[in-house]
Amino acid sequence: MRTHWCGELRPAHAGQRVALCGWVHRRRDLGGLVFLDLRDREGVVQVVCTPQHPAHATAQQVRPEYVVRVQGQVVLRPAHTVNPKIPTGEVEVRAETLEVLNPSRTPPFEVADDAEVDETVRLRYRYLDLRRERMQRNLRLRHRLAKATRDFLDREGFWEVETPHLIRATPEGARDFLVPSRLHPGKFYVLPQSPQLLKQILMVAGVERYFQLARCFRDEDLRADRQPEFTQIDVEMSFVDRDDVLGLVERLVQHLMREALGVEVPAPFPRLSYREALLRYGTDKPDLRYGLAIEDVTELAKAAELRLFREAEAVRCLRVPEGAATPRRELEHLVAVAVEAGAPGLLHLALQPDGPKGPLARHLTDGLLDAVCSATGAGRGDLLVFVAGAGDVASAALGKVRQHVAGRLGMVRDGTFAYAWVLDFPLLEWAPEEGRYVAVHHPFTAPVDEDEEHLESDPLRVRAKAYDLVLNGVEVAGGSIRIHRRDLQERVFRLLGIGPEQAQERFGFLLEAFQYGAPPHGGIAFGFDRLVMVLAGEDTIRDVIAFPKTASAVDLMMGAPSEVDEAQLREVHIAVRKPAVP
Repeated sequence: MRTHWCGELRPAHAGQRVALCGWVHRRRDLGGLVFLDLRDREGVVQVVCTPQHPAHATAQQVRPEYVVRVQGQVVLRPAHTVNPKIPTGEVEVRAETLEVLNPSRTPPFEVADDAEVDETVRLRYRYLDLRRERMQRNLRLRHRLAKATRDFLDREGFWEVETPHLIRATPEGARDFLVPSRLHPGKFYVLPQSPQLLKQILMVAGVERYFQLARCFRDEDLRADRQPEFTQIDVEMSFVDRDDVLGLVERLVQHLMREALGVEVPAPFPRLSYREALLRYGTDKPDLRYGLAIEDVTELAKAAELRLFREAEAVRCLRVPEGAATPRRELEHLVAVAVEAGAPGLLHLALQPDGPKGPLARHLTDGLLDAVCSATGAGRGDLLVFVAGAGDVASAALGKVRQHVAGRLGMVRDGTFAYAWVLDFPLLEWAPEEGRYVAVHHPFTAPVDEDEEHLESDPLRVRAKAYDLVLNGVEVAGGSIRIHRRDLQERVFRLLGIGPEQAQERFGFLLEAFQYGAPPHGGIAFGFDRLVMVLAGEDTIRDVIAFPKTASAVDLMMGAPSEVDEAQLREVHIAVRKPAVP
């Protein structure tokens, strides 16, 4: 039906007869001439319909979003009508025939415009939303990243192996989606939260290098970077240590950036310990596109005349470049940002040309001020802000202030990409509401070798062989070296409150497999949707997934979830009990 894409026509095609198919993007009727902008997924080209050809009569009837087929000749546009804003702007198609393949009702929003449209309307009419240039661009980027991933990992010796979607329940940290079994009344499958155990089994099976663009399912509360179903680039390797995995991932990322965006990123990526990331950036997902590192000035502050500083567990300080002239209203806003993040307050010191100004000015001696300036790199014209209190709270609060300041000063530039590794996470953390230890990552993460002896005596001291990859302040991948010995796995289970019987019931197949020559192994999983989101410059993964759910896990286009009829419920041995109305 077509000889060319609309968006591929160039001056080199002038004189050729072409057949094009697509949607009417815009229509302009100038009386004697009718101009149509014809759109397909590759772009837009101008079509001219003149009274000399049958296409003219049809063109007077078509409207935006009609599906049409055009036959005609490519010609060069007169110099004064060239449109430099589109790649096809030097040519147009003189239509001879115009066939309406399908008319369209008036859309609920303009597909041709990039104007903001309420998200509920966009998701209700997702098939129209996906026609828009921005969404087509996002889908194309997603495709390119997926293809580049497969190409790279294939060259690195990985096999793509699909794992099942109907499995048994294993704890992954979120609620499972249950699937009732028709053949086994009263029993259920669950949809996998990740292929974690299955990829470890593949390592025991001798696959050695596995990957998958895996679909994962988690019944959890949603936010901008979460969906109930999502995609991972899932990778697992045998006979590797941490540096082997990190090196492979850096090469993969460089390949993806080059192939999908034409951007070169330097490697190796910066590496931060978990504690260092929290101390200096207030988060384990630091955005390194700008500086503004937080400094620990606790020891210096003990010499201050201010009692608050002397008695605080920790004092953290952030330098705001050229911020001495910050207006009072903005200073009050910085205080509000810090307090909302849990800080008891925020103190500031403006390094004015005629001397320090602000609430702290009279509490810091010249020698102490010089020491603080030396520690933070501050000088005349800068602003210093301080939080005193619990160490993690002080850093977290200044981390939020840091993000706000960077945005206000325009330090975050579009099109810049800063990758970083965060390493040496704690293996466990104490959950007071549950009265037990829980895994920071998951129960199958190996402890650092030299910390293994402290598992029972000092569990919170034990570091994990875990690593997260952060891009522009977003965690885009996480992984670890795994436990591959049954005895060590059982020790970790016991710390997590999983006794021998429960471990056998839930994970017996894995523990048994470890007794048949399980190799050392490790891997990583990229949040593929998050990665595409950051690279596309979007704020939510809903804009890089073709058919996402709303924040309340509803598909507005299909109307899911929906009720099913009683016969279907009986077939899977399910009775629905409606919640009581208060």
